[in-house]
Amino acid sequence: MKFSMIFEAQLADPTPERERQVIHDCVEQAVLAEEMGFDRIWAVEHHSLTQYAHMSASEIFLTWVAARTEQIRIGHGVVTMPFGYQHPVRVAERAAMLDVLSGGRVDIGAGRGATQQELRMFGVRPEDTYPQMEEALRIFSSAWRAEQFEWHGSIDIGPGAILPRPVQDPHPPLFMACSKHDTLRLAAELGVGALVMGFAGAADVREMRKVYDEAIAARTGERFVSTEANNHLSALCPTVVLDDSERALRLGTRGQRFFAESIAHWYGNSPAPTGYSDSEDTADHLAALAKDRDDLVARLHEANIPARPVDTGTYNADHAYGDAQTAIAYVEQLREIGVDEVMCLIQMGTVPQDACLETIRQWGETVIPHFRALEQQ
Repeated sequence: MKFSMIFEAQLADPTPERERQVIHDCVEQAVLAEEMGFDRIWAVEHHSLTQYAHMSASEIFLTWVAARTEQIRIGHGVVTMPFGYQHPVRVAERAAMLDVLSGGRVDIGAGRGATQQELRMFGVRPEDTYPQMEEALRIFSSAWRAEQFEWHGSIDIGPGAILPRPVQDPHPPLFMACSKHDTLRLAAELGVGALVMGFAGAADVREMRKVYDEAIAARTGERFVSTEANNHLSALCPTVVLDDSERALRLGTRGQRFFAESIAHWYGNSPAPTGYSDSEDTADHLAALAKDRDDLVARLHEANIPARPVDTGTYNADHAYGDAQTAIAYVEQLREIGVDEVMCLIQMGTVPQDACLETIRQWGETVIPHFRALEQQ
């Protein structure tokens, strides 16, 4: 089992100065992650989503991290693939350049960039996001495998060469963001790894693992985007781990509350997140999450729509918040399910830098070694 971290560059109170600081804080966390034995970091790509994600140019962030590290893998989790965001050839060129500079450490995840804010910023039509994401995967997996390349689909490319050539042969591993059963099935059919994003918890991850495995078993390979199939499933693990387990739980639930309100704002029509007082305790944050969940369920019920884990998951606070033993117990559930990678979400907008760094140390000194030892038995 692998261990990774994902970065959104979230920011509860955005100012230019705080924005600059949080990006440098993310770099510090990523460098420490290598020292503490993590296998990979992931960086999202979002645009114009104030507070929720200030990671708009993840290829620059990942290059900066790659220059300061030696072994940890560098993952795009994910690149927005519809053509209005960026031409597939540019994605292929940038990823190959980073693969060369990092010594073959790059992973590429594909996403749709489907918030209304992002779609409007780049003039992308919602109905184009799925077909163009799939076509982009096919384009650059093909481009990386041929010295001379051309493509004639919904866009025409070439003939020409994609330079430089990536170090990894035939190309960096391919992934896809998956939050629903349908996207998991699509990832399996396309032969790409699944980045399971969501807070719904271990029970939902178990169901997602089952859906992914069933789709892998049923596929024929006709829809593979590459000659190389990737069956790797990475599951999100929100976590804050400190010696003071009560503080960890308070900071974790507060960070998740901020995250949930940000998602509700940018993916729905809810108000933007507001500041949270230090006087609020864990019970306040849990109560707020429960109220927001109940309000959402009621709205869905009124619209005759069933409430699914993917809809209500951000309000589930049963995660790796506490001391190192709490985190080990949670990861034990993921290990039993058969998760290939635990993707730690630590940098939530209200979690202070000292707590992020301490969480990384706790995972590196206690949690990860626990599971490394099990693998050696």
